[in-house]
Amino acid sequence: MDGSPPLIDQYSHGAVHGELGLGSFESHLAAAVGAQGPAPAGTSYFDSVTGLAIRRWCPPLLGLEPHCPPARYLARRREVGAYRAGRILLRGCGIGTFLLEAGTPSELTSATELATAAEAPAHEVVRLEPLAEQVADTSGSVDSFIGYTAEALYAAAQHATAFASGATHCDAHAPEAGEVRRAADRWLRGRRPGQRLGEPALVRHLLWSAVATGLPVQLHCADPQPLAAFLRATAGIGSALVLLPAVPHHRRAAQLAALHAHVYADAGPRPEETLGQAPFGKLLFSSGARGLPELYVTGARFFARAMGRLVREWTDEGLCGAEDGRRITEMVGSGTARRVYRLDAPAI
Repeated sequence: MDGSPPLIDQYSHGAVHGELGLGSFESHLAAAVGAQGPAPAGTSYFDSVTGLAIRRWCPPLLGLEPHCPPARYLARRREVGAYRAGRILLRGCGIGTFLLEAGTPSELTSATELATAAEAPAHEVVRLEPLAEQVADTSGSVDSFIGYTAEALYAAAQHATAFASGATHCDAHAPEAGEVRRAADRWLRGRRPGQRLGEPALVRHLLWSAVATGLPVQLHCADPQPLAAFLRATAGIGSALVLLPAVPHHRRAAQLAALHAHVYADAGPRPEETLGQAPFGKLLFSSGARGLPELYVTGARFFARAMGRLVREWTDEGLCGAEDGRRITEMVGSGTARRVYRLDAPAI
């Protein structure tokens, strides 16, 4: 993008397969901007910051002028073909390594498929809750569920780069065996096939079990503060914890990362805020892309744009030199992720 090393994207879900018409493209774009239902009359979801970013940075990759009308862009996308367009966008996004959450819906690329399309390494991150849900679908008793879940966790740890959880709260100690059994019994007795895991004690059990493997664990927490006791209690165990909060909690996540040697945080959409709250080596880039390959492009460009603006400001003020600025950008964009996720290991 600007001579900087390729980014390492620590969190995404993959891209859709197949052609996308205006309606289906808009539905994925709506999800990306956090909207539901149709856009207001006379507008579209291209009328958003993400939509503007797609029109700015994606058309040139497909041979069009920046800011071309959405209809022209989508027509060009169909002309090129969904498979080839996805490859072009992924290979031109500036991301050199992907960490992809495993177990995503079948309409999205797997880590293997993403690696092929992007011509770049892709590493799997295993989400804990779906892992337990899959075991529950085939478990006939509490004992088999607990045993098979432990086996599945161990098997996943042999190939995964990290685990991930959506836990919103976790105590400073693992639940006792009796508590886990009672929670499993409640959940299995009242559960319908495909039902999501919502039993807090089981989520805590999974989280502590994942930490015990020594792999990094991503915590997708809207607000990381309720996890503070868990963060304190896991110091010294050997597993790095990475906070991926929701806006506007990135500042708090960065502060918690600064407090604990084994805790890291996503740099978020406004790194000028998070870099003021934690040492630079505690923050990491992610695109959070899901569905549209264009979102990998916009995620990477937004990050590069924000970091470039911040570093120029610091350099102009004399706060840092140009070489310091490049080093900080590389640290947040790829260096810390390489260290935390041990990415010298083989990828898919």
